[in-house]
Amino acid sequence: MTRRFLFVLGSARSDGNTELLARRAAEQLPPDVEQQWIDLTEHPLPDFVDLRHDSDHVRPTEGNAALLLDATLAATDVVIASPLYWYSVSSYTKRYLDYWSGWLRTPGLDFKATMAGRTLWGVAAHADEEPSVADPLIGTLNNSAAYMGMRFGGVLLGNGSKPGDVLGDSEALARAKTFFSREAPLARFPHEER
Repeated sequence: MTRRFLFVLGSARSDGNTELLARRAAEQLPPDVEQQWIDLTEHPLPDFVDLRHDSDHVRPTEGNAALLLDATLAATDVVIASPLYWYSVSSYTKRYLDYWSGWLRTPGLDFKATMAGRTLWGVAAHADEEPSVADPLIGTLNNSAAYMGMRFGGVLLGNGSKPGDVLGDSEALARAKTFFSREAPLARFPHEER
């Protein structure tokens, strides 16, 4: 299967530091790798309603949910580009991941089996000088990948608060040059690694 990257932009700010860093990393992908970019502020999802014990889920056929579902299923690599908001992913990103719960229960979709073996990546800008404050965000993505049987490529972190700040983080820009060329291991929950 030809590699196809889906970049899910979860920032409340257009052209923010997270997107700038993600685009720098994406510039390094070979030209034959397809890229699709979806900004969740331009394609917002309605609040997720958990119906797993009440009714069957129906595959969305139109609107933003259908767009995101189809793009997710078509991707070999899903890149969550979310700034660090209150030490985790943004609300836009969390809502997108919540939709995975519904897609898991959509008859005929086989979402988990389809996503198994594919790769989840993260890109995040944070304002703190200490990168360990992003550990909850990294844990959210790693554990989501582990549950789905996906590979996890890790999270490319960059420092920045004001628009454009991340372009001054030379270490993050250097990591961006090789971020997507790394081998992504099968994700494991922390308790499985003990």
